[in-house]
This record gives sequence, C-alpha cells and structure tokens, in this order.
Amino acid sequence: MTDHPEQLVEFEGWPEPLLRPVLIVGMEGWIDAGLGASATMMALLEDIKPTVFGTFDSDALIDQRARRPVLRIVNGINTTLTWPEITLRWGVTGDRTVILLTGPEPDIRWKQFTREVVSVAARLGVELVVGLGAFPAPVPHTRPTTLVATATTTELAEAVGYLPTTIDVPAGIQASLERGFADAGVPAVGIWARVPHYAAGMPYPAASVALLAKLTELTGISVDAANLKEAAGNATEQLNRLISGSAEHSSMVRQLEQQHDDEAAGQTGGFELGDLPSGEEIAAELERFLRGDDGG
Repeated sequence: MTDHPEQLVEFEGWPEPLLRPVLIVGMEGWIDAGLGASATMMALLEDIKPTVFGTFDSDALIDQRARRPVLRIVNGINTTLTWPEITLRWGVTGDRTVILLTGPEPDIRWKQFTREVVSVAARLGVELVVGLGAFPAPVPHTRPTTLVATATTTELAEAVGYLPTTIDVPAGIQASLERGFADAGVPAVGIWARVPHYAAGMPYPAASVALLAKLTELTGISVDAANLKEAAGNATEQLNRLISGSAEHSSMVRQLEQQHDDEAAGQTGGFELGDLPSGEEIAAELERFLRGDDGG
C-alpha cells in the first residue's frame, strides 16, 4: 500500500486572473437545516456563473450505493446516467476571484481530500476560506436569523459570532478542511445559520439571506438576494398562519422568543437543552400545511 495515493483531482485549465482569491465551501450531505447552505451556493452559482477547472475522482471518494447516480428513462430507453461529482469552479465578481468547492461530501479518504484541497488553495494563493452551513436550533422564526462560527482565528469567530461554550460534536468534511487550512496558515471560517428546529426539514430561505449577508461583509462578494428575500417573506407568512391556529404552537414560539431575547441581552443562564420543545408535531403540521392539506 502506497503512502502517497494517486491524486484525486484532475484539472481542466487554471483560474486566471487571480484577484485576491477566496474559496467558498458548500458541500452536500452534512447538516444543512432548511437548505440554508444549498440555496446560498445555488445563488452564488447562478450569479457568478463559474467555470469548472477541477473534478475529483468520484469512484475514489463516493459510495455510489449511498449516493446513487440518477438514471433518465425516456420511453423505456436508458438515455443518460448522471453521476455525483465534486468540483472546483472559478469566476470573478467585483475585484475578487471566487473559487467554489461543490458536490457531495466525500464518503471516504477525507485526509487525502483535505490535503489536496489545501494544496490547490495554496497554489491559487487563496486569502480566505469560507464554509457555509445551517443547523436546527432553539430559535424562533419571528426573529432575525442568527449566525455562529467555527473558525481558525479569534478574529474570524468574533466577526461572525459564536456560542460561548465548549462542546464536542460529530464533524463534517468542512471541519476537516478548516483544520487543514489552520495547519497551513490560511484563515478559514465556517458560517452557520441557526434555523428554527420546527422548520429545519423545509426550505427556510431566511437562513440563506443571512449567510449571503455575512459572506458579503467578510469578503465583499455581493450576490443578488432579491428572490431569496421574497421567498423568506413568504415562508414567514406561512409559518405565522400555521402557528397562529394553535395555542400550543404559539406558546412554544413565545418561549423561544424569550430565550432568543435573553440570549441577545447576554442573559444566557437558566436554559438547558432538555427545555427545548421537540418541534416534531409542528414540523409535521408544517409539512401538511405546505402541501395544502391543512383543511383550507
């Protein structure tokens, strides 16, 4: 067994010009409550229209039985098979070159994948790495979306905000990349949107709006978020209509509002994870509501 496996990524050209490059990481398969990160990456792809310059070996990284390719059948004929791909793309917006790492989170060979991504970033002269994510949290939809960081420096953590605690949690590939960049001396930050736990299984565009706003603040990259803002407003209206019809749900949201406001005021004591309402009932009713099965 070789200590240096064959390279995972194959290049097709090289980004040029390189203007204060920033790498944005948004990979599928880990925590993405409300599709916050996915919708953010889609907005970036649509706005920047980047070009693929690197493709990773999916056979070496992806369990095809866990992430099966998509077969298109037309009148009984197998016409195409679309395989999951991990790609590096690049484009220029404003005065920055933007590198986008997209695709499913690798199933295996995380350490080699991390080394190669860090190596590519070093060759490109990447100045900052930004990861995107969203997770379910005890927060209400009636308050602005709050963000927390996982970062390689105190300055970056403070620029986003963070939970003042020590906690051990399962890690995704983004965490491995952050550690790799930390070891290489490249600043990296993960921006995580806190999505109401009762809305985590449905699209929650407000999370994407918040992620894009912080991305702009950190990098200067500006993306048209008009459609996401409109969708966020519609989602809020739907949630309000659903919750207003239940005294129990309204009470839960009021409790979450009080917790949010206390946290914003620096009063974080007295709240335990066990106090969090499960949200399962309201989430199930929300799904029925959005399907139009709410009885009118």
